[in-house]
Amino acid sequence: MTFVLGLTGSIGMGKSATAAMFRRAGAPVHDADATVHALYAGEAAAAIEAAFPGATREGVVDRTALGPMVIGKPEAMARLEAIVHPLVTAERERFLERARASGAPIAVLDIPLLFETGGERFCDAVCVVTAPAEVQRERVLARAGMTQEKLAGILARQIPDAEKRARAHFLVDTSRGFPSAERQVRDILRALAGREGRAARRR
Repeated sequence: MTFVLGLTGSIGMGKSATAAMFRRAGAPVHDADATVHALYAGEAAAAIEAAFPGATREGVVDRTALGPMVIGKPEAMARLEAIVHPLVTAERERFLERARASGAPIAVLDIPLLFETGGERFCDAVCVVTAPAEVQRERVLARAGMTQEKLAGILARQIPDAEKRARAHFLVDTSRGFPSAERQVRDILRALAGREGRAARRR
């Protein structure tokens, strides 16, 4: 039975690059962010517009317009999540069904806010992508439009890296360069080879 590995990491840690490494190594990867983007451009757009008039442009959710309607507003955010989360869950389940049907030994769930949303309960183990705080800050502040204030706001919404590392089963440290990270990914896949997912163990 397919072993489900959760992949997460704070902003600037190199999680997306690490997800690509798992793909290159042959593991199917479900990208939660990409799923939300697709839903905003399709299935979820009409319901979001109905709940938040003016949040879409030409049938696609405009994140710039939606943001001020929900950020810092718990009730509004809960309303948005009630629309989006069931659709994301359904897509994740379809992904895992495809992985199991294909006989994939390991499937990766790439979820940025894995611990923040309780997503670890869907996983057999969790891999956290990490790097020292100074490396993270340097990477993020090099992004166009990023400021110290924006970074502070993003980090305030994320569980600290130290806590994520403490809760992880595996770590990938990207601070030593991506060739090193790629070796760490291969080591993780070797360590998980032959391990069964919890669905099989429950039989």
